Amino acid sequence: MVTSLSVFFGILFAAGGLVYTARTWETSQESQVTDRYTKAVEQLSSAKIDGRLGGIYALERLANDSPRDHQTIYDVLTAFVREHDPGPGAPLPEKPATDIQAALTVIGRRDATLDREDTSIHPGPAYGQILDLRVIRVKGANLIHADLTSADLADANLTGADLTDANLPRADLTDADLADAYLTRANLTTADLTDANLIRASPFDADLTYADLIRADLTSADLADANLTDANLTNANLRTADLTDAELTGADLTGADLRGITGLSEAAIRKVAKTDRTLFGPMPTE
Repeated sequence: MVTSLSVFFGILFAAGGLVYTARTWETSQESQVTDRYTKAVEQLSSAKIDGRLGGIYALERLANDSPRDHQTIYDVLTAFVREHDPGPGAPLPEKPATDIQAALTVIGRRDATLDREDTSIHPGPAYGQILDLRVIRVKGANLIHADLTSADLADANLTGADLTDANLPRADLTDADLADAYLTRANLTTADLTDANLIRASPFDADLTYADLIRADLTSADLADANLTDANLTNANLRTADLTDAELTGADLTGADLRGITGLSEAAIRKVAKTDRTLFGPMPTE
């Protein structure tokens, strides 16, 4: 009996020691994460470009090592991009500064499965926007393959940006300037592009299924092979756009201007899309 009790209490003591060790290790790990985070954020305010770059990549490593801090870290990086804007009225460089481009690259390659939906920042009709990148001005940015799912890019200046193969489902791009942007094979399903400027943009082979393009300016845009199934193009300007092999089944083109388009005939468009009499200019009097 005494031996059994000794063994029992010995097991309890050993278990207690293991719990203590585990808690001590966890506390130590949390302390290390906090220290790394603090140092990385401090580097973002460095006067030297090398220091800021070090902070950006340190935060990326930390997000990979500590998934529970993922959203906080990317909130910091999006704030870094927003707050380092050249300022209203200031001339924009042809490409973003090196540290801003680095931050955008890191944001675009994060593990989006760890994103936490935050409906507190400019929520859309059904979805909260994950990445707050409103009103950023990053002309000529390299966003190839960037994952910007549910990003809030309202009023953003993305003139000439390269968004080839970018992932933008449910993104808010209302009033965004995408003139001359490359959107080849971009995923823009259910994205909101209301009043967006897409003059001479190239959404070639892009997926715009269920996208809102209300009043969007698509003058001379390259929409060849684009999927516009069930897209809302009400009152959109598509003058001289290339619609070669574009899929328009179920698209709403009410009030849209398609004068001068190439690639699809009027009959082919009217057969699959919702249209009105003035689609190709005033209809002749019968």
